[in-house]
Amino acid sequence: MPGQPNAARSVRFPDGYGDPGEDRLPWSDIEEKLRAAANYWITTVGPSGRPHARPVDGVWVEGALCFGGSDGARWVRNLAANPAVSVHLPSEAEAIILEGEAERISEPAHPLAEASAAATREKYPHYFQGDNPMLSGFHPFWALRPRRAYAWRLEGFPQRATRWTFAK
Repeated sequence: MPGQPNAARSVRFPDGYGDPGEDRLPWSDIEEKLRAAANYWITTVGPSGRPHARPVDGVWVEGALCFGGSDGARWVRNLAANPAVSVHLPSEAEAIILEGEAERISEPAHPLAEASAAATREKYPHYFQGDNPMLSGFHPFWALRPRRAYAWRLEGFPQRATRWTFAK
């Protein structure tokens, strides 16, 4: 099944942080939170090497975070030049972080295109009201299939802090 981790282990923190223990957070809980999130904070790298963080709308489908934006947006231009990206969910209670390289999906026949469009219409119905021509047809988007993911809860930290790795 796409997007399933091939390994999970405790996160290694510097000495003094404490022992995360052997109990892991279940990936199914993380996927549920990824599907339910209203938005996602992405961090890209600009031409000068400086980080650029912005919130984006998106959907978690088939093991990928799919998100779009205007070609004029700085983060889109950054991804076009350097696809490395870090994503985290906005939360005061837990950390969920994805890392990898985003892929530009520019063909409507791409396997993620239909699932992403359907999930977007369901999750953000208010974007599809009215006669806006931007609301019809296929629009290119970005997809991140993570190479690594991290999660921990602030309550009881660092217990259950988990790192997942994914196949390419």
